[in-house]
Amino acid sequence: MSKAASKARAQVVRLLIPAGKAAPTPPVGPALGARGVKSMDFCKEFNAKTAHIEPGVPIPTLITVQPDRTFSFITKTPPTTYFLKQAAGIEKGTGRPGHEVTGTITLKHVYEIAKIKATDEHMQTLPLESIARMIIGSARSLGVQVVA
Repeated sequence: MSKAASKARAQVVRLLIPAGKAAPTPPVGPALGARGVKSMDFCKEFNAKTAHIEPGVPIPTLITVQPDRTFSFITKTPPTTYFLKQAAGIEKGTGRPGHEVTGTITLKHVYEIAKIKATDEHMQTLPLESIARMIIGSARSLGVQVVA
């Protein structure tokens, strides 16, 4: 494939941006600026789209940059670890999963998180129970204990 053919494709940029707080500073500015997109335009659109979410909540965002420098973006639900830390009331996970317990959550918390995560495109085909099992796995790696 020639160099010209590879440049004519849309590029996808994955970023984790705090809701309502996108600014043309790193990581947004450099990631979009390198692809010829005005980061201020993206920031205005992103902040408007995430205005209903509590400011500062990390939002995984997929930005598709077209060869003509136009862009579109998709926002997903916050990471599972964010919800687990909120539910357990902890700042960060353990350095030694399986050895240290940093917090505890109930199965009710797990299912509430699973319901939120089920709205993500790649999770829509999975049963709620499978999503809950994934969340319990994430909880274990954070050192969060799940109690009945």
